Amino acid sequence: MKWTKFTLNTTTAAVDLISSMLGEIGIEGIEIEDNIPLSEADTKGMFIDILPELPPDDGTAKVSFYLEEPLQTPEILQQVEEGLEELRQFVDIGEASIAVSETEDKDWINNWKQYFKPFAVDDILIKPTWEDVPKEHEDKLLIQIDPGTAFGTGMHETTQLCIRQLRKYVNSSSKVLDVGTGSGILGIAALKLGAKAVFGTDLDENAICAVAENLAANAIPDGKFQVVQGNIIDEEEISRQAGEECYDIAAANILAPVIILLQEVICRHLKHGGIFITSGIINTKEDEVKAAIEANKELEILETTYQGDWVSITAKRR
Repeated sequence: MKWTKFTLNTTTAAVDLISSMLGEIGIEGIEIEDNIPLSEADTKGMFIDILPELPPDDGTAKVSFYLEEPLQTPEILQQVEEGLEELRQFVDIGEASIAVSETEDKDWINNWKQYFKPFAVDDILIKPTWEDVPKEHEDKLLIQIDPGTAFGTGMHETTQLCIRQLRKYVNSSSKVLDVGTGSGILGIAALKLGAKAVFGTDLDENAICAVAENLAANAIPDGKFQVVQGNIIDEEEISRQAGEECYDIAAANILAPVIILLQEVICRHLKHGGIFITSGIINTKEDEVKAAIEANKELEILETTYQGDWVSITAKRR
């Protein structure tokens, strides 16, 4: 099925009013393009470490919407034109010209799967649940992952850095805290490497289902990996559920600013001598994260590892 895409050339001042008008007509999904930088409030809770460099804001914007039924298109477009003329009395809507194009109907949630293929991290094979094990990797430790809509296939350099550090420090008595667990890949890797138990936290409710499905795919009992939705940094109930000074290892593959906040509270959960594995740190933020950890009298940096433009910092609680 093909969808018709309509792109309205307008002004940034009119975007909100136009969006509201389209919603009143019954157009549910729109796409906005402009050069207004994201604010701190906009990026809060988003997986963004480096913001895109935008050209100067010239006050112009594009608002796109999609229509599926050809027979209804003329009627809807007439309503849009009438709505624009009404708005023109109150705000500068610019030229308000509409460009038309076609786009194929795609399963955007699942379309990425064609790019997720089995790959190895040293002697560990990570593969999507829908792929077979390649013969050349049959002797490797197998982790099967379907991230669903949660973050984490294992392909990113930051995840691989964490897995290598888990390989180094996990043993049969390890109890692991996985902060920002996503698909559960790090916790599942820890269990596959012999860890006794994992407790995971994530802000995204989709992580709960993703972890359960991936535990089943790897034949790991639910009781081995508990996951809760919430923020361990500033939600007391989540922190209480995690427990105090009971983990041998804490892993956090998130973002540099979050790691800087996390290092202030992680020792509440780590045993003395416990290992704190961090990644998700772009190399331009390495010094900033190191400075924060070094200023924490309870933590000592053990090593720093690199892959591509990404950094993993491993520390120990004194």
